[in-house]
Amino acid sequence: MAWYLYVIFLAVSFGASVVGAICGIGGGVLIKPLLDAFGVLSVASISFLSGCTVLSMSCYSVVKARMSRESLVEMRTGTSLAVGAAAGGVAGKMMFQYILELSPDRDRVGAVQAACLLVITFGTLLYMIKKERIRTRHVKNIGACMAIGLVLGVCSSFLGIGGGPINLVVLFYFFSMDTKTAAQNSLYIILFSQITSLINTLVTRTVPEFGFGLFVLMVGGGILGGVAGRAVNRKLDAGMVNRLFIGLMIIIMMICVYNMIQFM
Repeated sequence: MAWYLYVIFLAVSFGASVVGAICGIGGGVLIKPLLDAFGVLSVASISFLSGCTVLSMSCYSVVKARMSRESLVEMRTGTSLAVGAAAGGVAGKMMFQYILELSPDRDRVGAVQAACLLVITFGTLLYMIKKERIRTRHVKNIGACMAIGLVLGVCSSFLGIGGGPINLVVLFYFFSMDTKTAAQNSLYIILFSQITSLINTLVTRTVPEFGFGLFVLMVGGGILGGVAGRAVNRKLDAGMVNRLFIGLMIIIMMICVYNMIQFM
């Protein structure tokens, strides 16, 4: 792989992780479609590297917030969601591997992922536009929280995006969280789902091919992005974070359309 591609991969992992730490979307929702668009690695390799980058960023962000006593994670609700997401992470990874093995053309799996992400992102955008007029809920039941987390884990792991916009919409609607609280709880959920997804990949020996140097570069970019994202998040109010999130959804939809055309 040419040297400039390493620079691009580092820039994407860092930039996406900065935005991911600010908005609570993990960053994979940007990393996955952007790197797919370059077409230099397989769909499976990019999914794995994206997941590892998101894991490094979310781990740093969650641990740092706890250590500095700035955590806004609602432990009872957040942990129930995270446990469900952990189980969903395994299920989503198994689903991805099953579809990958069934497909005669593995690039078509990338098209399916792009289409699913496009639908989810469009739904998220509509919700954010109409957010103020939608009556939210206050789910307290642990079983219901785990079931919701399960669905989040399946979606994030199958799409290789870590958590993405769907996490925030679920936290807004089902748990009536404000933007910054939802962002931290989303990263907490992402951390659990990505850890279990990674363990499942290692145990089942389905780690795709990639260069170790590229892996180190992207994970490093994820951690540095988490550092920068936390610093920026402190300076932004909820309204600015919402506007950044909406702009991001539009960009992701455009990339998804491009990837669908490319993979078909």
